[in-house]
Amino acid sequence: MDPTFTLLHIDDALLVVDKPAGLLAVPGRGPAGADNLVGRVQQQYPDALTVHRLDMSTSGLMLLARGIEAQRALGRAFEQRRVHKRYEAVVDGLPGEESGSISAPLAADWPRRPRQKVDTEHGKPSLTHWQVLHRDDHGQRTRLRLEPVTGRTHQLRVHLMSIGHAIVGDELYGPDATPSGRLLLHACELCFEHPADGSSCQFISPAPF
Repeated sequence: MDPTFTLLHIDDALLVVDKPAGLLAVPGRGPAGADNLVGRVQQQYPDALTVHRLDMSTSGLMLLARGIEAQRALGRAFEQRRVHKRYEAVVDGLPGEESGSISAPLAADWPRRPRQKVDTEHGKPSLTHWQVLHRDDHGQRTRLRLEPVTGRTHQLRVHLMSIGHAIVGDELYGPDATPSGRLLLHACELCFEHPADGSSCQFISPAPF
């Protein structure tokens, strides 16, 4: 299977694309890392530049800038947490509450890279809000709405694992750490101010699972 991307929006300052699961967001190491979303977009739009990224296993919305000025403006918006991000995930188990927040500092798990871990001594502050969307009582799985306040590497995956509800299909953090199909995590919504005129932008991509 050769995953591609879907272009949802383009103007003089930015592009919004829908990344499939299984495609690197940005260039990686070795020959395999040469094929990635940004590289594919740049074949059609050479001025496209990275603003943020998604895990290879995660599907959904990514925002790219057109030109360095737009990249700087959008990068500041992410750094200042002025970009609203919403995800959906299907997790193992049935949480006891209908919603909650996970505040657990994260750091690289160096002996087991690329894994991350909760590290109360050296980790960076990390916060995720979650809400139950649907409970599959027979399958013992739950669909969650996720809103990360911070943007740490593997944040959603580690946070959910840390409360006993790993995302289905997670080869790194699942209970058996073995392949079980795609990671059921999708970036569903991006809201931000347009860098050119400050207008409000909202893009939505329904979860494909």
